[in-house]
Amino acid sequence: MNPYSLLAFLQVQASNLPERKIANMFRPLASPGESEKQVALLTFAITGAIFVVVGGLIVYTIARFRSRPGDDLRQEPPQVYGSNQIEVAWTIIPILIVFVLIGVTARVVAGVQNASPPKTTTHVTVIGHQWWWEVQYPDYGITTANEVHIPFSLDGAQATYFMLQSMDVAHSFWVPQLSGKTDVIPNRDNYLWMNPKAAGYYYGNCAEYCGTQHANMQIRLVAEPPEDFKKWTLNQQTKANEASEAAQDKAVFLSLSCVNCHMVQGTTAIGKFGPDLTHLMSRREIGGGVIENNRKNLRAWVNDPQGIKPGCLMPSLKLTDRELDQVVAYLETLK
Repeated sequence: MNPYSLLAFLQVQASNLPERKIANMFRPLASPGESEKQVALLTFAITGAIFVVVGGLIVYTIARFRSRPGDDLRQEPPQVYGSNQIEVAWTIIPILIVFVLIGVTARVVAGVQNASPPKTTTHVTVIGHQWWWEVQYPDYGITTANEVHIPFSLDGAQATYFMLQSMDVAHSFWVPQLSGKTDVIPNRDNYLWMNPKAAGYYYGNCAEYCGTQHANMQIRLVAEPPEDFKKWTLNQQTKANEASEAAQDKAVFLSLSCVNCHMVQGTTAIGKFGPDLTHLMSRREIGGGVIENNRKNLRAWVNDPQGIKPGCLMPSLKLTDRELDQVVAYLETLK
């Protein structure tokens, strides 16, 4: 077994990818994040040195020129007027510091944004909605939601290029350990790329206030070995796996207004306003990352989405218990 396969096996054995819930931007695991970390450390070092120098001078001045016993309190202190040398120094030095920071930042930004795509590149289109993410893979004909699957490689040769769009208001796409924030603006295409160097579930969020459920507009990015990513794409390209015994449950689902907002490929459900449900049960979470995807939570979500995510655009259909059970039973077949 070659080193790549061995490490990939250790990291994702039994398809149990490690979860990186603490999104520490100072522990980057992709090239853009590493570049941005270096700029941040340089900035902290320079501003920290300025803080120490200025703070030290203030403390020295307080200690050196403090009032002492025996001083004549009526005597005015000696008046010291400006020094041309000092004035020039504290004007030129800050200007030089600002230009250094601007130059380094511009170089890193240009290096990240103008980087040439490697030979192995995955293209993903992410569309922000209030309050969930639509994820499209134009090269594979796949549409899913909230959970972004991309390949990774130890040497960073597997890169993913994102086109970012918004369906409604301004959002911001941010997975801290992989790349910086990129705004998602209506009527404008923005771009970013990342090349994860370790497998796992990476947690991110919308970083631009976009409404009442902004904090619950979460991102789950799954970086996996190329062979596992290929298996995932093949599964997503198939029609929903519908059990024959679920025909009656399917008929109930298709008779409801769910089909006006959601799509299930291979059926008459062709809605575009809500997440594509074709492989709903392949996702770990629902509601834009608010709750775990299991039968209990799925039933509660379908029954009263406003009770779980107030303000979301999914209404309660006021289903009977029987209808609710049938809809949930059908959704559970969509794997």
